Amino acid sequence: MSNTVTRIRVAGAVVAAAAGIVGLAACSSPAPSGNASAASPCEPAKGKVTLQYWNTVPGMDQVVALWNKNNPNIQVEIKNISNDQYGTIGNALKAGKAPELAQVGYDELPNLRSQDAFVDASACADATAAQSKFVPWTWSQTSFGGTGVFAFPQDTGPMALYVRSDLFKKYNLEIPKTWDEYATDAQKLHDADPNLSITFFDPNNAEWFNGLLWQNNAEMYSYAGDKWHVTVESDQSKQVAEFWQKLIDAKLVRTDLAHGSTPMYAAYQKNQIATYVGAAWGYSMFRDNLPDQSGKWTIVPMPTWGSNPASGDWGGSTVAFMKGNTHLYESVKFNSWLNTDPEALALENKLGGLYPAATAGASLPALAEGVPYYNNEKIFDVFAESSKNIDTSFAWGPTQKTVNLALQDAMAKAAAGNGKVADALAAAQASALKSMQDQAIPAVAGN
Repeated sequence: MSNTVTRIRVAGAVVAAAAGIVGLAACSSPAPSGNASAASPCEPAKGKVTLQYWNTVPGMDQVVALWNKNNPNIQVEIKNISNDQYGTIGNALKAGKAPELAQVGYDELPNLRSQDAFVDASACADATAAQSKFVPWTWSQTSFGGTGVFAFPQDTGPMALYVRSDLFKKYNLEIPKTWDEYATDAQKLHDADPNLSITFFDPNNAEWFNGLLWQNNAEMYSYAGDKWHVTVESDQSKQVAEFWQKLIDAKLVRTDLAHGSTPMYAAYQKNQIATYVGAAWGYSMFRDNLPDQSGKWTIVPMPTWGSNPASGDWGGSTVAFMKGNTHLYESVKFNSWLNTDPEALALENKLGGLYPAATAGASLPALAEGVPYYNNEKIFDVFAESSKNIDTSFAWGPTQKTVNLALQDAMAKAAAGNGKVADALAAAQASALKSMQDQAIPAVAGN
């Protein structure tokens, strides 16, 4: 799933947020005008309709082809925007030429919501009825606290630890259950082979780092008293930053590899890296790019902070109803099929590596069986358990993209030896406050 990596990085990963709290995104600034505040009419068209659907998922064209074959009166034209997802969507919105449907990451929903980018589909009975078909915390993000239906959840990214079990066996190491054990293994691996690192730290991947913060209950935002409270630089966040800083300082992790890049795959191919801290969608990434390592990988729960079983989430998206959509009835029909129909979900998992947000995903045969590449292990059981241990109170702020860029800039400096990873938290905190204040969004530092 080499292209899925690109999809997740531009989509903004971590899937996010909490029932109730994410709904507060709509309260971050004065209520946007237009279709975002009132449900649009939902009437079926009198003739054939063609919908535009923009997305970044590999293989989605084949899924859409299946729909088109069976629905001659509601045809869907697909456009892959993985090269510049939000730039393309933003330009289309400015020009008044947005598609009917577009893939939007959970963490970008509050930002685009504040820009009046969506239309409320709750006038469609099938839209409101869809709530029961999705994992509750994913639905809470798309409905903004129950004020409407602006998108349907598509996939999530519960995290786990991918392990080269053959390398661990070679060096007589137990698979780590905690981050302390992980650090100990990192040192032992490097002592045994100076060319072997336990993993890599990509300073240009804020979404991945956010998933690590999420696991440690490092809430970045909350909303109370009619204002946002920004807590990016919390003690929990600092604990995560300091952990990785120690590994970087001891040269136990690589810092020269970009996630999903050719050099990253080459390092794994050359047996230079022994683990990967990743999300459910990554399972096909290794399968498709490192086929000769079949049988050498296992997937286990993410290392924990002490005895706390909490996990994190990285990635995941929705399919949003975009501003200007005049075919809501047909859009809801397609969107519901795309994200809840077992045949569609199975294809999306097989071709694009998506881990469904729909509750029906849990009963897909493909997710209940062993995966040959991973020794026929039932790896999706691990991700299902991870999903259960994700903190549902985690929320995104309305300027998350700006915050991620600040994180990445400071982490890159730290990786180059010009500062510490913890400095990135301070930079992101300052960026979050300034970007909100620049947009007249009430925000303060701290709880």
